[in-house]
Amino acid sequence: METFNVSSLARPLSRTEQYVTRSYTILAISGSLRARSSNTEILRAVAAVAPPNVTVTLYDGLAELPHFNPDLDQPGAIAPETVTRLRALVGAADAVLISSPEYAHGVPGSLKNALDWLVSGSEIPYKPVGLLNVSSRSKHAHASLDETLRTMSTVLVPDASITVPLDGRRLSADAIAAASEFADPLRAVVRALIRAVDISGRPAWEVGVS
Repeated sequence: METFNVSSLARPLSRTEQYVTRSYTILAISGSLRARSSNTEILRAVAAVAPPNVTVTLYDGLAELPHFNPDLDQPGAIAPETVTRLRALVGAADAVLISSPEYAHGVPGSLKNALDWLVSGSEIPYKPVGLLNVSSRSKHAHASLDETLRTMSTVLVPDASITVPLDGRRLSADAIAAASEFADPLRAVVRALIRAVDISGRPAWEVGVS
């Protein structure tokens, strides 16, 4: 698991801002298992441009989650350790940011599997969530995720759910963060998520972890 906060690319806060702002944690989930996926790189870029009071944690356990089995998700059942870890990370985060590819007009099975493990828990309902799309040609997966997350009672944040058209360009996180055409919208995404957290008035510790 990678955890990021301030970097040389982030906008420094003024001395006044540092005293009046609280700290926030965003859990970033890439729907791709590829090592150098554009979806993963854009989430790393979000971490690079986030202000110092925002920590972005990149979830790295998608491939280790077992197939969702309702028999293991019933009251009294002991969830697999990897599932417990996912739920704990979601519960501890103030907001969640997802970036997913589109496969055959759908959501990758590994990402949908992770969401299925979260359906019955108390960690994600009412949690502010943003959705990033790195391809202007991909519409179906984004729409499907939108519907799934609304069904899960998350708070989808419109200003944090945008398309950043990398469109097949294999850019690194550093290159994305250095390009204003990409970095500026990503900074706006972080601001939108933080506003949603402040408006919701539900710090992560109040939600608890099941």
